Amino acid sequence: MQALRTPDSRFENLPNYNFNPNFIEVDGLRMHYIDEGPKDGAVILLLHGEPSWSYLYRHMIPPLRDAGFRVIAPDLIGFGKSDKPANKSDYTYAGHVSWMKQFIESLDLKDITLFCQDWGSLIGLRVAAENEQRFARIALGNGGLVTGDQKLPTAFRIWQNFARFSPWFPIGKLLQKGTIKELSDAEIAAYDAPFPSAKFKAGARAFPLLVPSTPDDTATAANRAAWAVFEDWQKPFLTTFSNRDPITRGGEKVWQKTVPGAKRLEHVKIKNAGHFLQEDSGAELAEVLIEFAS
Repeated sequence: MQALRTPDSRFENLPNYNFNPNFIEVDGLRMHYIDEGPKDGAVILLLHGEPSWSYLYRHMIPPLRDAGFRVIAPDLIGFGKSDKPANKSDYTYAGHVSWMKQFIESLDLKDITLFCQDWGSLIGLRVAAENEQRFARIALGNGGLVTGDQKLPTAFRIWQNFARFSPWFPIGKLLQKGTIKELSDAEIAAYDAPFPSAKFKAGARAFPLLVPSTPDDTATAANRAAWAVFEDWQKPFLTTFSNRDPITRGGEKVWQKTVPGAKRLEHVKIKNAGHFLQEDSGAELAEVLIEFAS
């Protein structure tokens, strides 16, 4: 497997991203993560999605850290400061789940409060279901765990085709299309930073096509098994969906209805936020997680 590594110089002087880098190795690939707060603090694990990276959590990490939590935000393989396999065929759903399992096991994370969104939820929810003993609670925002049995939204089908066929794949501008607030030029450049050229974008291109879209998808059986776990999940399960995401809007209802640990909670609707609610309402979302995990 050929893997690319973004030069460190690309990450200098990014606005509001002054966190110390940390690295571990998974399957011979270097994986980057932020690890802020006391090492003996309760763990909050923040998983980003597509095509973002841990920069997405820059407004949430400081208040969570200052509240006494150990805040861990990895860059998925293919994103951020993590290594980037060069071919789209190097990326599979099972591979991403395995990399994240290895990451959690390497750091020996326990009693985790998981917050996941977008592909962070497709990966994180699978990992949590398959390693329930390591997780204390889950907060889900603008994401889910599709099996291929559901009809995918038209907006997502369009996104799949764009990722597959468009010769133009501007990461920063795509992030802007998923937010309500206007990103600055420097923030758009920060989202572009991990991807110096098109050859670094194989992971970002691959992700939309890895979402299970038919009942015979290679990930269907494992995702159905994960759903069976959540049908009996007694630990707290909070939904924090936004009201202006055309892809996942309304997706929280099935979790509130299905998961036992969700039925006794007062769920949160994040208003005036788009798909990337961490960007639009990071401070509000951090306060929700502080209350949830305390």
